[in-house]
Amino acid sequence: MNSEQRDSESDPFPDSGAGKPAASRRSWRSRPPYNPGLHQLVQGKQAWAEPLDDEAKAQGFLGWHQRGYLPHHDAPGVTQIVTFRLHDSMPANRRSEWEALLRIEDDRRRRVELEAYLDRGLGECWLRQPCIAELTQRALRFFDGERYRLKGWVVMPNHVHVVVEIWRVPLTRLLKSWKGFAAREANTLLGRSGVFWEREYWDTRLRDDEQLRKAVRYVEANPLKANLARAANAWEWSSARFRDQYGRLPAPRPAQPNKPNNP
Repeated sequence: MNSEQRDSESDPFPDSGAGKPAASRRSWRSRPPYNPGLHQLVQGKQAWAEPLDDEAKAQGFLGWHQRGYLPHHDAPGVTQIVTFRLHDSMPANRRSEWEALLRIEDDRRRRVELEAYLDRGLGECWLRQPCIAELTQRALRFFDGERYRLKGWVVMPNHVHVVVEIWRVPLTRLLKSWKGFAAREANTLLGRSGVFWEREYWDTRLRDDEQLRKAVRYVEANPLKANLARAANAWEWSSARFRDQYGRLPAPRPAQPNKPNNP
């Protein structure tokens, strides 16, 4: 089993299968838990959302869905802010600190509180190593302009924020590609094997240009908020560093051979 496969099976919340026999834990982790409140929430969103057409379904888009922990939205032609993190960024031995944050009902407040927790820089913080931060950034940018359009990003010590315009490749597949390539390369550099990224992620659909501008500002200011840089463009693994004097990102370059992964 390779690192990408292990990553896809990791438990979104550490130790949540503790106390179960090994075989039972494997079976338990292979399917999401039944969460009635979340199930009802997603059903409500599905009821008012524009349904996916047959082409989008054939491409693998899921619309509003859940995997037992958080609501997710996956549709073509939308722009989203996405956060994914290292598997130990919310340590099991500090569960009492972050478990209450997961119960916050307001989506926006819950996300803000959880992301503030990530900014504390807990866990091994492998993304703090320049070579690993760079390969993660390279994975994000590789198919930019070919399969999606990046609007902003930042690689933090234990998590990543991305603002991305979705085209014809579902968000779930983009995440699998980005995370799979980075996990394999990072584990090789670290001389380790096993889970690198947490399976679960957070995503929010941006509905207008004002939300988009706020999301990009939030993402690019993250290193300042975490006291890692004095200016947004001083952080090397961020879209802020690439913007011109008018705040524009350069046109993406065509993808080259030796692609990181094929979503």
